[in-house]
Amino acid sequence: MPEHTRYTGLIEHYRDRLPVTDETRIISLGEGNTPLVRLENIPREMGSDVELYIKYEGLNPTGSFKDRGMTMAVTRAVEEGSRAIICASTGNTSAAAAAYAARAGITAFVLIPEGKIALGKLAQAMIHGAVVIQIRGNFDDGMRLVKEVSDHAPVTIVNSINPYRLQGQKTAAFEIVDELGRAPDYHCLPVGNAGNITAHWIGYSEYAQHDSACVTGACAFCGGNCQFSGKAVTDKRPVMVGYQAAGAAPFMRGAMVDNPDTVATAIRIGHPQSWEQAWTVNKESGGWFDECTDEEILATQKLLTSREGIFCEPASATSVAGALRDIKSGKIPEGSTVVCTLTGHGLKDPDTAIRQCDESMLTVEAELDAVKAAILGNMD
Repeated sequence: MPEHTRYTGLIEHYRDRLPVTDETRIISLGEGNTPLVRLENIPREMGSDVELYIKYEGLNPTGSFKDRGMTMAVTRAVEEGSRAIICASTGNTSAAAAAYAARAGITAFVLIPEGKIALGKLAQAMIHGAVVIQIRGNFDDGMRLVKEVSDHAPVTIVNSINPYRLQGQKTAAFEIVDELGRAPDYHCLPVGNAGNITAHWIGYSEYAQHDSACVTGACAFCGGNCQFSGKAVTDKRPVMVGYQAAGAAPFMRGAMVDNPDTVATAIRIGHPQSWEQAWTVNKESGGWFDECTDEEILATQKLLTSREGIFCEPASATSVAGALRDIKSGKIPEGSTVVCTLTGHGLKDPDTAIRQCDESMLTVEAELDAVKAAILGNMD
């Protein structure tokens, strides 16, 4: 039989570009290697020749891109002797932290806003055995408390302020270049805490750098002397575009937003922790920020499911909603190659999905004629 190497996760796959050693015990669930799917029906119906892809991060082990950063953060926490991790979360970070803590055999503490987390995400954190602490406040309150309590308790923060988180998340950019054979012209992402747009830019920058000089001002991991560059794979970097929900859009307001509100719970964040880094990405890449209404976000979520068979949570659809609008307006020109990141799977928030379904389920008698009538009456 031909030799076969089993994929065992992004750290092993990109070991030479990540801060691990041969002795590091890797905490992995086989994350990464997610599909890059070219959209067919939506661009055709728009009459557009833009080459439009989605990076389907909802197919990571816990259903979101957070697994990329969590494998690195928990791996290093364990290596440094930590027995407990902590995070504030709108849902996806708590699910990932709980799962990777269980894998590592350590304790996860998660702070979530009371009554403002999708049930799919809450269920994940609980079933994986995390200590779930609901606070009477929002994500930004939780983030403040996590930073404060880490000074008083032996816990490692695994939010994106943990530098190893972005190191893991940068690998999504590596995968895109490896699959396309080049960097896209534009990369569009939903923006909440702004760590992911920063991480992607770091990844693209490292893949395009021929030496170990500072690859981007958005990354301070190596102190301006990048230890992971010097092996260029592509000669270009994309324009980075970040889209926010209109009710939680500090980058559009030019200032932090108190009490953010949007149906896109994963990006319901008014005080992004990677504020300065994201502005650096914006400047270096020649990109922009924009915002989408909840109505646009939900309509795009439904469009992706009904026209392309791709189910993502509302926050994920923000990247596609914004990209489609900019393609239609010509801001993203025809002929471009565009990648949109879908950050989380639709099963994270089934209640919101069900509320969008106009067609109710049909209930009929358990008889052939009744089933046949239901089928024939609903044929296109």
